[in-house]
Amino acid sequence: MRAGADTLLARVVKVFGSVRPHHAYLFANRHSTRMKVLVYDGLGIWLAARRLNKGRFVWTNGEQAVSVGLSPEQLQALVMGLPWRTLAPDHAITVI
Repeated sequence: MRAGADTLLARVVKVFGSVRPHHAYLFANRHSTRMKVLVYDGLGIWLAARRLNKGRFVWTNGEQAVSVGLSPEQLQALVMGLPWRTLAPDHAITVI
C-alpha cells in the first residue's frame, strides 16, 4: 500500500466521479492488515494510516470499489479492527 494522498484522491474521483466534503474514503491492502483513510474537508485532504500487528480488518468480502455507508461508531470500530457490521447504529464503542 504505497499510494499517497494524490493517488488515492485520483482513485476516488475515478470510481465515484468526485470527492465529497466531510466523507471518509477507506482503502485496505490485500491482506487487510493495513488501512488508509482519506478525508476531504472542503479545503484540503487528510490521509491517515493504520496497521494491525495482529488480526485483520473486517472488510467487505474482497469486493472492489464498493460504497458502504457507515455510522461514526461503525467507522470507529472498523478503524480499531473490531467487527463493525454487528454494531447497531446507536451503540458507541467503549475502549477499556
